[in-house]
Amino acid sequence: MGIDYRGLRDPNAEYTMRDLAAESMGVTADRGGGRDVEITDVQTTMVDGNFPWTLVRVYTDAGIVGTGEAYWGAGAPELIERMAPFLVGENPLDIDRLTEHLIQRMSGEGSIGGVTVTAISGIEIALHDITGKILEVPAYQLLGGKYRDAVRVYCDCHTETEGGAGPPDGKPTGEDPPAADPIAVAEEAERVVSDLGYDALKFDLDVPSGHEKDRANRHLRNAEIAHKKAIVEAVTEAVGHRADVAFDCHWSFSGDSAKRLARALEQYDVWWLEDPVPPENHDVQREVTRSTSTPIAAGENVYRTHGQRRLLEEGAVDIVAPDLPKVGGMRETVKIADLADLYYVPVAMHNVSSPVATVASVHVGAAISNALAVEFHSYELDWWDDLVSETVIEEGYIEVPEQPGLGVTLDMDAVEAHMVEGEELFDEV
Repeated sequence: MGIDYRGLRDPNAEYTMRDLAAESMGVTADRGGGRDVEITDVQTTMVDGNFPWTLVRVYTDAGIVGTGEAYWGAGAPELIERMAPFLVGENPLDIDRLTEHLIQRMSGEGSIGGVTVTAISGIEIALHDITGKILEVPAYQLLGGKYRDAVRVYCDCHTETEGGAGPPDGKPTGEDPPAADPIAVAEEAERVVSDLGYDALKFDLDVPSGHEKDRANRHLRNAEIAHKKAIVEAVTEAVGHRADVAFDCHWSFSGDSAKRLARALEQYDVWWLEDPVPPENHDVQREVTRSTSTPIAAGENVYRTHGQRRLLEEGAVDIVAPDLPKVGGMRETVKIADLADLYYVPVAMHNVSSPVATVASVHVGAAISNALAVEFHSYELDWWDDLVSETVIEEGYIEVPEQPGLGVTLDMDAVEAHMVEGEELFDEV
């Protein structure tokens, strides 16, 4: 009977259970059936983009380095540093086993959700980059091949007249933010389509209308709904059939208000209405989705396949929107897409990342049948694509890289120029 020594490594021990198992079978210390490569280090650097992007690098004794990215937010670099000893000495080709190993070892840190999952996601993406380079195949090939050569990008757009979302607790903070101007929003939609070449857009709909009385209760007055309807009407009429347009609510409204808003938008060509209600109560999410013919999207704020399961099984979404470097990584997103496909639900990947996780999402978008698009959230950041050597977005699409791994190369000068204050640059290979 074989000995299962996986996950038993003590990073501080010179002689491990793996060595004992190998000797008992009459072989030398195991590196995974002759695959002569081991992880030697894991490092992070945070870049100050429109979000604080956590870039991850996994180093090997073969001189091959993989790059990944964890969803933005405090705590991920510290968690990744704590997980590094669980990876050092392991074979990076064992992506699934190492990911599950980290989830189990970090269970006390809440590894079913939250920042622990996002930290693991960054490592998992880097492991795909390493594995693709070792095997000399693009990352999508590790996921089963590709359905498409280019993946559509939808551009998350903003205008100066959108104002702020207002105080979440309903308390006054001085002057009220200006009401979003439907005409200005429509003009920005026209500019992004005509000048930047995108045929898929998204705008925020949780914007000031000038009619708010108390944002804390999540209730939309009729005048607020009329204002949001005016934005949707102006934008969809401006771009017509040249672009699909989605609208994001950022979990802002009550169940009844979300239903009334969605019904008010049924006459317009809305690609989807995103996150109209808070993410915790799937029952309310299901009721809102079933109450309207306006397509409803959600999924950004739940973790791993387990978190998406009820949304899909109960018909609580028309479109599922996982965020790859947040939800669990590349293979976890494929699992979510496969589950969604059982219910004939398409996947629109939420994405607020640097080029690294954006391209990781593109590899997944190539490998799944039901991909709609991948989000791009940094069109106002003129140095976004300077972080990598390759051209990423062209005319609203990203060509699926054919180079081994993710197919993007960090420009270390650009990374250093935009690091969060106090961060250190990655080690040289």
